[in-house]
Amino acid sequence: MDKEKKQGTRRMAATSLLLLLIALAAVTATTVAWFSISSHTLVHSLSMDVTTGAALRFDTVPHGEFIEYVETLSVKEIFEKIQEQYGYDPYSAKLVPVTTDDGRVFTLRDGTVRQPETGAYLDFTLHFMSTREMDVHLSSAHGHRGNDGTLVTSELAKLPQALRISFTCGEKTVIFDPGATEIDYTSKNILIFGLPQAEDMIYNDTNSLFHIKPDINTPVDVRIWIEGTDEACSDDIRGGDYSIRLRFVGTNENSIPIE
Repeated sequence: MDKEKKQGTRRMAATSLLLLLIALAAVTATTVAWFSISSHTLVHSLSMDVTTGAALRFDTVPHGEFIEYVETLSVKEIFEKIQEQYGYDPYSAKLVPVTTDDGRVFTLRDGTVRQPETGAYLDFTLHFMSTREMDVHLSSAHGHRGNDGTLVTSELAKLPQALRISFTCGEKTVIFDPGATEIDYTSKNILIFGLPQAEDMIYNDTNSLFHIKPDINTPVDVRIWIEGTDEACSDDIRGGDYSIRLRFVGTNENSIPIE
């Protein structure tokens, strides 16, 4: 009996060790995307464009009247606002892989919270104003200026897949994933969405960012980061530059773009 007990104990110990190794392997598998990327992903260029004509405009600061807002913003204007608010130069800062449950609070791989003034991710506010009540969408479709639809590009094919952009207006936050083609929901029930090709763009609740009423300043917090848990976040994108183009479109109650 003692021999049988010892053999049983050994089997239990071996089973426990095997389960522990499997658990460790699972943890490693879920975090391997973070491996050795360090802080070598550099912002190269960022452009934003609002192409809804007289109906919708924006700026990096709030204004009292619609006419004071603009239809386009350059990366220079956005980066100047970031430097003014947080005290660092976005041109020289390097994005660090982070992750988030809600699109607002960002942490490193070890759970350490990173504040926006560290430059680990880009954080800025766009102030919108319209002359009509509308839903505002992110759109891949092009406007009258030509090729100006939402697009993330890089010389490194995998880099856009690891990028994320969140939009927070009031209590609502949605996340745009340039590498996604289908709707997904995080554990916190935050909508993550991708966009179709320009010619296939359809406006619906999936790509609706916020609702806006006439002549009211509407602040929208925008955050851009490299998602450390994405499988594309690996050494393959180390040192990569990228360009971001965003286009916002207003639609009426029938989801038809307002011209």
